[in-house]
Amino acid sequence: MLSDSSYMTAMYAYCGAAALFVLFLAWWLGRRWPNGWTALVVALVAALMLTPAYPREGAQTLAPALVVAGFQTATEGVEAAQHAIRPLLVTCAAAVVLALLLRLTLLRPRQRPRQEPDQGDRPDTEPAVKPAAAEQS
Repeated sequence: MLSDSSYMTAMYAYCGAAALFVLFLAWWLGRRWPNGWTALVVALVAALMLTPAYPREGAQTLAPALVVAGFQTATEGVEAAQHAIRPLLVTCAAAVVLALLLRLTLLRPRQRPRQEPDQGDRPDTEPAVKPAAAEQS
C-alpha cells in the first residue's frame, strides 16, 4: 500500500509526464498540421491522460480514468467501468468544444490582404516606362 507521500509523488510524476507529453505533442503536431486539428488532438489527448477517477467504490485515492476504464473493462466488463468512462466522455466533449472555440477565435487562418495589380500588369495599358529604342525615334 502507498503512503501519503509516495502517492503524491506518484501522482506528481504521472501528471508531469503527461503534461510534458502533451506539450511535446503540441509542438510536434503544430509544425506539421493546421492549427485547428492540432488543438483538437492535443486537447483530446490531454483530456484522456489527465482525467482522474476512483479505481473502485470506496477508494480514497485517484487514478487516471483511462487506465481505470481499461482495466475495469478488461476484467469486469463495461458496466463496471462506467464510473470511469463517464468522466472521460465529459472531458472529451469539453476538449472538443474548447478546440472548436479556439479554432473560431484565436487559431483562425490569417487572411492575406488583397494586392491591387500594378499598372504594368494590365495588358490593356501601356507600360509605365517606355523602352529606350522608342524614345530615340
